[in-house]
Amino acid sequence: MHFRATSSIVCIKFTGEGCVAMVRISIDAMGGDYAPAEIVKGTVEALNERSDISAVLVGDESAIRRELDGLKDWPKDRISVHHASQVIEMAESPVMAIRRKKDSSIVRGMQLVKNKEADAFISGGNSGAVMVGGQAIIGRIRGIERPPFAALMPSAKGVVLVLDCGANIDCRANHLVDFARMGSIYMQDMVGIKNPKVGILNIGAEEDKGNALVKETFPLLKACEDINFVGSCEARDVSAGTCDVVVCDGFSGNVLLKTSEGIASFLLKSVKKGLMSSLRSKIGALLIKPALKSTIKEFDTDTYGGAPVLGLNGLVVKIHGNAKAVTVKNAILQSETFCEKNITEKIRDRIALDNTNKKLNQKEN
Repeated sequence: MHFRATSSIVCIKFTGEGCVAMVRISIDAMGGDYAPAEIVKGTVEALNERSDISAVLVGDESAIRRELDGLKDWPKDRISVHHASQVIEMAESPVMAIRRKKDSSIVRGMQLVKNKEADAFISGGNSGAVMVGGQAIIGRIRGIERPPFAALMPSAKGVVLVLDCGANIDCRANHLVDFARMGSIYMQDMVGIKNPKVGILNIGAEEDKGNALVKETFPLLKACEDINFVGSCEARDVSAGTCDVVVCDGFSGNVLLKTSEGIASFLLKSVKKGLMSSLRSKIGALLIKPALKSTIKEFDTDTYGGAPVLGLNGLVVKIHGNAKAVTVKNAILQSETFCEKNITEKIRDRIALDNTNKKLNQKEN
């Protein structure tokens, strides 16, 4: 049984254990190459799968309503529309767009999180605007200077979290230390990896290798008693699953992520082309189809949803601009888990404790 207040999006679910508040997610319905159709479709699919989520689709109300009307079954009691008359385009300056387009779907969606009317915000729109808006509207956790994009990548041992993946092109050593701490919390509580192994992206395994940033950061990570730092991690080691968390600056992380996605796409297309090249290969394809389908799924980035911006006072998730419904759906389910696991609060507590310990050490010295 569900009730929805007329002046808010708060939903209540009654279970055998009592009254439980739903996870409320605001979604940028206008962000991305296939908006609003795929955004709306993915939202409906997620809510049809899980009954403990409610959603607010933010954007052009008439366009969103048309998409909803075209779908047969959708939970009308758990989906609402918040009209926004403006859209921040991909080529716009992030800072200027956030300042000038106050009625954009990104700004309005984030304001819902800031005002506690939503627990998370998801967008496939302008990455810079998402990052700038997240910091300007929702705000950073005290002690975090540079919130990073944290993206999951497939590996031989499951998944690996890479951060930063493009939010901060230039970083300082203390930023990477913060990334390591936040990444450890994410992998432990979201993915369920106990004492996750942390590595720093480098061009070699030796401690004396790397650029100035890596050489400065390495001893700081080594001295951190609250993370399981295992040393340098070369790009080829990422897919091998040598580490559970890989920290780097946003430039290197974005190149790593995009290169991996490009190679995976190329290999999958080549395999499919080869299997369809002759009658014999087609027969063989039928025999290996179940195993091949399972393998291909491991390389499908849509499975992992989006990249959360860690270090904000609320959850913001960035999905690819070319995201289809399945990515939107998985990003919503991912956001629900993030909120239920209280990842933001755990990061806030960890950073506050670290800052306290630093002050105590400074006094002692």
